[in-house]
Amino acid sequence: MPKYDEFKKKAKDAIGTFADASVDAYKTAEEKTKVLARKTKLRAGIVNDKATIRRLSVELGSKYYNQYKDDEKSEFRQLCEEITSAYEKIALKEEEIAELKAQSGNKAANKAEG
Repeated sequence: MPKYDEFKKKAKDAIGTFADASVDAYKTAEEKTKVLARKTKLRAGIVNDKATIRRLSVELGSKYYNQYKDDEKSEFRQLCEEITSAYEKIALKEEEIAELKAQSGNKAANKAEG
């Protein structure tokens, strides 16, 4: 029986060592998970804050533009003129799109009637 008792003791020691290693691994994984979750939450907060800054910057710029676009003395006059020009180009392109839609709609209607 001495061999059985020796085997039993070694098995018990091995299980104890394995259990200790498992607990250590769990604690390490838990800590790493907490750190990763916190970093992810912080990064998401940064993304949200940057989106807020972009939105507010656009809103600020839009309000400034609308208030000072006709002010000849504004130091941002050139930028306001460029924005106005871009708005005009957009309007022309939208008109052309509407014309193309109307033309293609008329052609489709004519084919259906023909």
